[in-house]
Amino acid sequence: MLQSVLWRRLVEKIASHAILLAFSFCFFIPLLWMVLGAFKTPADLNATPVKWFTHDITWDNFSQGVQTFPMGRYVLNTLIIAVPSMIGAAVSSSFIAYGLARIDWPLRKPLFVVILATMMIPYYVTMVPLFQMFKAIGWVGTFLPLIAPHFFGVAFYVFLLRQFYMGIPRSLTDAARVDGVSEIGIWWRIVLPLSRPALAAVMLFQFLISWSDLLGPLLYLSNSNLYTVSLGLTYFRGEYATAFGPLMAVSAILIVPVAVVFFLAQRTFIQGITLSGIKE
Repeated sequence: MLQSVLWRRLVEKIASHAILLAFSFCFFIPLLWMVLGAFKTPADLNATPVKWFTHDITWDNFSQGVQTFPMGRYVLNTLIIAVPSMIGAAVSSSFIAYGLARIDWPLRKPLFVVILATMMIPYYVTMVPLFQMFKAIGWVGTFLPLIAPHFFGVAFYVFLLRQFYMGIPRSLTDAARVDGVSEIGIWWRIVLPLSRPALAAVMLFQFLISWSDLLGPLLYLSNSNLYTVSLGLTYFRGEYATAFGPLMAVSAILIVPVAVVFFLAQRTFIQGITLSGIKE
């Protein structure tokens, strides 16, 4: 009996992993094609039928891509946006989430519902009013419209961190209040150190969003010297529409930082998401 149960669990585990591997392979195919295409000659890239692998490996695509694509400038511009954005989003959302989760006041639940409701409003609805507001204060053409809003809280991150804070024992914060520690002191000295996995997840989320954001830079940045990675790749694709090799080479290089950041923070990221899924 025990042996049959173990065999059934083993079969279920193998089947579930096989399904996950099949789906992951479907998502991996475009990435594989891009990486392989970065080392192919134009003849192999345009060959019919499609040639996945070739013996004529070339590095010319990388040299041409680096010479025609100002990668260093675009990466620096993207980091100027991404790093302050993820810090601002983590700190501000954490501060708001603490007030909603750990402080008892009458309107905290209705306010939390309102914050969640803002997640249902598409960005395209607020895009024009935001543009007009930033234009009125002279921020259009700078990085500020892409950075400053994240210092006022992000609804999804507030929800994620609030759920995490609900799982912290109240005895810790109550003891600190008895000792005379202020709410800001409790948030800074007790809650923040305990919420490192959730904060890491928030910062990783925001970094990936800022790195791949196209619509925001397209709206607010008109100077080519301020272009981000996504915006630069878009114009590069337009100017070199038939140069598939250099385009794939540049894209492959720009994926490396994101992949390294994700794999280094993968365990903390998954832990932060898992521990945030509790019920009030």
